[in-house]
Amino acid sequence: MAVITTKVGPKYQVTIPKAVRLALKLEAGDLLEVRVAGRGVLLKRKVLVDRDPDLEHALAEADEDLKAGRVYGPFDGAQAAIKGLRRAVKEERRRAGTGGDGKAATLKRRDAGK
Repeated sequence: MAVITTKVGPKYQVTIPKAVRLALKLEAGDLLEVRVAGRGVLLKRKVLVDRDPDLEHALAEADEDLKAGRVYGPFDGAQAAIKGLRRAVKEERRRAGTGGDGKAATLKRRDAGK
């Protein structure tokens, strides 16, 4: 696209030239992110997303868990995280009476069928 010059108005408003509006499919009311880029300005189309009530609820629960200390970690790397989470699953299974590896629950189900 050719270089187009535009002017800053008295209220510091800038008109986006028609060729640019058409190329970017901009419409009145669209949101733009404005950033300083070196000695220039970068305008980037921005999209707002409606809030999802289910996501908001899940995030609130996660925040409560965090505040209550019901979290795992922090971990140093992915391998440590996997090891820590496996240990947590084993502990949860132990608390549930499965012995930590799930074998007890399998044996209980098998014996119940006899």
